[in-house]
Amino acid sequence: MNKLSSLGAGLGLKAEHYEAAIDCTAPGLWFEVHPENYMVAGPRLTWLEAIAERHPLSLHGVSLSLAADQLPDIDHLHRLRALVNHVQPALLSEHLAWSTWQGQYHPDLLPFPRSHEALQRIVENIHFAQDILARPLAIENPSHYAHLEGHDYSEIEFLTELARRTGCSLLLDINNVQVSAHNMGFDALAYLDAFPASFISEIHLAGYSQDANSSLLIDSHDTPISAEVWALYLHVLQRIGPRPTLIERDDQIPSFAELLRERDTAQTLLDSVGEHP
Repeated sequence: MNKLSSLGAGLGLKAEHYEAAIDCTAPGLWFEVHPENYMVAGPRLTWLEAIAERHPLSLHGVSLSLAADQLPDIDHLHRLRALVNHVQPALLSEHLAWSTWQGQYHPDLLPFPRSHEALQRIVENIHFAQDILARPLAIENPSHYAHLEGHDYSEIEFLTELARRTGCSLLLDINNVQVSAHNMGFDALAYLDAFPASFISEIHLAGYSQDANSSLLIDSHDTPISAEVWALYLHVLQRIGPRPTLIERDDQIPSFAELLRERDTAQTLLDSVGEHP
């Protein structure tokens, strides 16, 4: 069986949930972590090894800075490859953003103009990363909070070209689409209907919050998934068929049982649409 075909709905793995995660036997369950937290020996890596013995894993990176004007850090890539080889994740993904400048790391996933130059640079960066990792990456669509000038491509055109030129797949974050559609004034359904189904290897779902000083929605991952995002998710599944789906929660962490209920909702929707069309 293809490794991805056995994956249903998964959860982001939190330290406070390790014991419950190991013991959970929900069919199709998998767990995602940020690999940066597990790239050195210690208790976290020991726990991850234990989880990997019972459940499929996804490594979702936050620091390759693929949209930067320089190649990803080679030492970081070699450490990431060592972790990949060690735990053998079913999924490996990164963000379409930049977070490094002149050797300094920034704690944000920052936007960029989708120019011809940016496309060529990011294609080179993805090729470089995939060659060292010896694995294809899935690239996530970003959240947007302000208009930028200098775009030569729509976001979907840009993501499609990245996938075509590099062999990467795409991680469709539906909460990012909802947040960006609200903030930038576009139609979320139209965006999702145009998203290239053949390149989607994974879906993310999360909750958002509203900025205290404006009408902006923030991709905060600190609330339950909204009714709007659930509706968009079902719409996508009915168009493209099931894909491995992650429930993200990174702040205001509830009990494992509460997260599992959200996960079970996603699994029910996955089951309702049957096989890939």
